[in-house]
Amino acid sequence: MDFGPTGEYPCLIRPRQTFTGGIRPFSPHPSSLSSTFPDSSSQRAVDQTIKIRFSNRDAKAFVKDVRSRVTDYFEQTGKSRKATPGMVLKTFLILGVTFGTYALIMLGSLTLGQMWLATFVIGLGMAGIGFSVAHDALHGAYSSNKAVNALLGFTFDIMGANGYMWKITHNVIHHTYTNIHDVDEDLTVSPLLRLSPGARHYWFHRFQHRYGFLAYGLATVNWLFAKDFQQFLKKDIGPYVNKKHPLPQIALLVVSKALAITWMIVLPLVYLDITWWQFLIGFLTAHMTAGIILGVIFQLAHVVEGPEFPLPDDKGTMEYAWLVHEMRTTANFAFANKPLSWYIGGLNYQIEHHLFPQTCSVHYPAIAPIVQEVAAEYGIPYHYNPTLREAIASHYRMLKKLGPEAATMKDLAVA
Repeated sequence: MDFGPTGEYPCLIRPRQTFTGGIRPFSPHPSSLSSTFPDSSSQRAVDQTIKIRFSNRDAKAFVKDVRSRVTDYFEQTGKSRKATPGMVLKTFLILGVTFGTYALIMLGSLTLGQMWLATFVIGLGMAGIGFSVAHDALHGAYSSNKAVNALLGFTFDIMGANGYMWKITHNVIHHTYTNIHDVDEDLTVSPLLRLSPGARHYWFHRFQHRYGFLAYGLATVNWLFAKDFQQFLKKDIGPYVNKKHPLPQIALLVVSKALAITWMIVLPLVYLDITWWQFLIGFLTAHMTAGIILGVIFQLAHVVEGPEFPLPDDKGTMEYAWLVHEMRTTANFAFANKPLSWYIGGLNYQIEHHLFPQTCSVHYPAIAPIVQEVAAEYGIPYHYNPTLREAIASHYRMLKKLGPEAATMKDLAVA
């Protein structure tokens, strides 16, 4: 039996009356998420499910070896899998720069030009908090102390997103069903973008390679005002059927959105001597900066040349074991760019992150050679773009290839 990213559960598929793209939505095992989402087992529809699993064919030895060798590394070095003092220092630095810059703006002593430049810094900080603080914390990778992870994970909510919903759509759905159309929520960021060959095509997608990067700039604004509310209201989310959410999480959604809107919008408009349109320029500058950086970096892991977009067979069975599936659908980039790796929280090591999501990102550079070595021994693909520029160029080409209506997986392979 093959297990998902938490090592806790096999995969299920629930048949529906209608579906698109040749795939039926998956449903996690009823008891699989009880430790993270205590309500999940009682909130699923009780009609028939078909138990399936990622195939283990020819993969057991690879799975065993890559896990054991990474475990050996931590045992031999005596290192914890969690955050290092350097990671803690980075956390204080990013939070300090972001909110320190905000405080300078709110003091009212900056010129309009200086305030505008400061909004770029806030945008960089917002993305940095998402990459280097909240992401590790929400995965439970920052600390072995759940309270610390919860506190740092709440920085995600302060930035205008929702940590609870992120755990569902990203930690569970994306990390389990990576690049599977109609299930992986990260492939459906916006109707403006067609990010998989199974996605619905609109006429304007033929131009997405021209506007796509700017469209990513709307990501954090969409998160703040729309996306999380839409997800909470949806009956089905990825593999979840008739998903309901606990009242405390609904209350936290409202409170955290109000908090984010207060510091981002209300306080500047009330206390700064600026017009509404001057505020709007600064607000959009910060969010476009954060959104473009976040959107591009996350897409460089999966929507580039090399990673696959596999579908289950008629019985709902995936071709490869889960760990191998992650290797085939994920890409790394720019190992030599140390400042980039520091800023984006090691997310240029996405393969290692997907294989070991509860290991802190500061350790990915050390375990990457181990994963590469084992993958080479077993003939498992290890997708890699040597530089950030090459990774972005590859994503641009993918947007262009996915734009035409006829773009299928076969087309992408031969284009």
